[in-house]
Amino acid sequence: MLLTAALLALGLGGKAQAKPHADFSEPVALSTLPAEARQTHRLIESGGPFPYAKDGVVFGNREQRLPRRPRGFYREYTVPSPQAQDRGARRIVCGGEQPKLPETCYFTADHYASFKRIAP
Repeated sequence: MLLTAALLALGLGGKAQAKPHADFSEPVALSTLPAEARQTHRLIESGGPFPYAKDGVVFGNREQRLPRRPRGFYREYTVPSPQAQDRGARRIVCGGEQPKLPETCYFTADHYASFKRIAP
């Protein structure tokens, strides 16, 4: 009983904690991302206009793969995939108080399965 209580207090009991699938140790330079990602990043900083209706919507971070922040902190933007028939899997997710001046941005090429922080 005491062991169970100690494990729960340490967060080791019950359901397994989801681990972030993001590489925050080494940020990726914007210049190394695909041209479409660089263009999307420019649109974010200029406030649009964006080519997809869902660009700029709140990203919920339900899987908690990005650092925890209050709801509404993160917004997602489509990075076009030339061969895709739809929006494709690539996105930039940015967070901050002002969408045009993001504090941090992340790139995902696999529809939120993993992220890399974009160097400022």
